[in-house]
Amino acid sequence: MSEAPQPTTAAEKQSSARVLPALILAMLSFSVVQTAVVPILPSLAKELSVSGSSITWLMTANLLSAAVLTPLLGRFGDLRGRKPMLLISLTGLVAGSALAVSTHSFTWLVVARVLQGAGGGVLPLAISIVRDELPKQKVTGGVAAISASMGVGSGLGLVATGLLLEHWSYKSIFWMGLVFGLIAVALVALRVPSDPVTDKDGGADPLGALTLAGWLSALLVAVSQGNHWGWTSTKTLGLFAVAAVVALVWGVIEVKVKHPLVDMKMMSRPAVAFTNLAGLLIGFGMYGSFMVISNFAQTPEKFAHYGFTATVLHAGIMLLPSAVGSMVAAPLGALLIARRGPRLPLVLGGVLGAVAMAYLAVRHSHEADIYTASAIFGLGIGLAFSAMPAYINGAVPVEQSGIANGMNAVLRTVGGAIGTAVMAAILTGDTMKLPIPIALPTLDAYKHAFWTAAVVCAIAGAVPFLIRTVKPSTTVAAGNATADLDSSPQLAKTDA
Repeated sequence: MSEAPQPTTAAEKQSSARVLPALILAMLSFSVVQTAVVPILPSLAKELSVSGSSITWLMTANLLSAAVLTPLLGRFGDLRGRKPMLLISLTGLVAGSALAVSTHSFTWLVVARVLQGAGGGVLPLAISIVRDELPKQKVTGGVAAISASMGVGSGLGLVATGLLLEHWSYKSIFWMGLVFGLIAVALVALRVPSDPVTDKDGGADPLGALTLAGWLSALLVAVSQGNHWGWTSTKTLGLFAVAAVVALVWGVIEVKVKHPLVDMKMMSRPAVAFTNLAGLLIGFGMYGSFMVISNFAQTPEKFAHYGFTATVLHAGIMLLPSAVGSMVAAPLGALLIARRGPRLPLVLGGVLGAVAMAYLAVRHSHEADIYTASAIFGLGIGLAFSAMPAYINGAVPVEQSGIANGMNAVLRTVGGAIGTAVMAAILTGDTMKLPIPIALPTLDAYKHAFWTAAVVCAIAGAVPFLIRTVKPSTTVAAGNATADLDSSPQLAKTDA
């Protein structure tokens, strides 16, 4: 006979009410800052007098920084405490925003975007803090809310960018990031309690950190600059080769070292490995689709005979339903995880993303088509984001929570970089000849891009079927078998 669920105490309610809003705002701050510059890159190129290919470094530098620092901050959180590392992560975001506000130099603006990339550490650290601080019955909903906030912030960032540019200069976008970041720092400092170090026996792995940074840097630079340099150019192929070799060396180091930055046995568990694959595919679909939809909406209909001649603000508003969909997905995803486990929301996330993109490939003549697809896509992304940490937290011990979720976030970032590069290649590979000095993609190019995103999302929806759910694992300590006390009852243990 099972015990009746225990009521939530007043202290637990107070803990949830204090901690969770601070963590959600921290996640929103980073996701808004990361995507806010995407629709204004052409305007920034003119403002800063740099070429269109050079201005993409504002995104490349941020993605690269986030990819490298996210797992490092997640691991240091496991070793030194999550709250201090979260404050360092947010301080980097604030420092980058302050530098961006104060400079008119393109070089220093790239440096500012590197500093802002430190905010990538918010996701794994916030998820680990929720796992530490919230009562068990609140963990699933808390993790889902933080994860879905990434999709919400991305959609809100695009709208906020357009709104600010209607009245002020591009610097207002960085002022927004600075204000958001300062509020997040204050809330985290005041509301998030100091947490105990969960991996007291762990150690630093400087060589592992260096080689991880090396192969991620080579890979992301090659992917981000491939369209400009040429995918078969010596620089692009050389960087891909360097990434492959250094990644192999990194893997060997992590297997041999006593205290690895990333436990390769943990990474090879099916629940972790396939969830990371799904994360890469979902990142591809999300970032790639946002770029394609925004460009499609801003295409001058007079010349191309498609598109809506939308302003940056109008294009952002068209993507606003995706933020609403992600908000709805957070409680819905938590409910599905609690009742059915993480597989269903992750499958639904991929399926809904595929449906949305296939819909746009077929119907794209009216603004209502964009709004409809955006809402469906946002719901799918939110469900997928809520499910991935649930899979990972159900498969790894608490002392590896930061690095495990950090690597998942890294693969989402890598997927996003690949997605935007592939979508850009599709659009620039089939353009129209027009009496204006701008090359516009053909309508067929956009259809191919939408179908590509649909296929990728569909594959992401199929990946969870490769993970088999098993009974909760047990931990044997000091000769006694004890149940794994760290798992939330809502997080079904998965094959590890």
